[in-house]
This record gives sequence, structure tokens and C-alpha cells, in this order.
Amino acid sequence: MATEYNRPMNNYTEGPGPLDGKRIKLNDKIKALNSSRVFKKITPKGDLSWYVKWISVVFIVIATAARSEGTIPHIDMWFGIIGTLGWLWVGMLWHDRALILLNGVLVTLIGMGLMNFYFGV
Repeated sequence: MATEYNRPMNNYTEGPGPLDGKRIKLNDKIKALNSSRVFKKITPKGDLSWYVKWISVVFIVIATAARSEGTIPHIDMWFGIIGTLGWLWVGMLWHDRALILLNGVLVTLIGMGLMNFYFGV
């Protein structure tokens, strides 16, 4: 008879373990469901969007470094708008509305900042 002192603390101390061969991997569970609603989300690798994404990341990191310097705002804005345009393109390639909305607004704001910087508009 299990008492308060000798019973397991949780259900994980008894039963099959991860190496017993009885557990099913997540991919196998998804395949077994055979549903169009369940899928494993992956980001494309090696295609056009992958390269644009990473090049855009580099541009945005350079823009952020320029912003932290504080003395070269035009470099920040130019690198920022290039990186943001790249992410807008990736959003369109992926049909990702959140990326499209975010980067569309950012391109507009950075474009307004560039206009203000060069033309005082």
C-alpha cells in the first residue's frame, strides 16, 4: 500500500521512458492524423526569400549600430530602409500579413524621415 512517504512524486517516475521505443515522435503523430489543418511550420531554406531575409537582417543590424552611434542618422535611415524593404519583400513572398503590415508602415516612416533629413519636409 502506497503511503504519503513512499509513493512517486509524479507520473513521470513510473511508466515508459523516452528510450523504450514506445513513444511516437511528433512528426509521426502529425502524419497519422492525416489532416490538412495540422502541419509543421518551417521557414524555407536556400531559396530567394532565405537570402533576402538574411541580407536584410545584416542591413538592419548595421542601421541599429549607426543609430547607437548617434552621429550618423542618414546611414541609419538608408540601411534601415533597405533592410526593411527586404523584409517587406520576404513578407510578400511568404504571404505573411504581419510582416507586410509591419514593414510597410516602417518603410513609410523611414521614408518620411529621409525626406525630412534631406529636404526638411
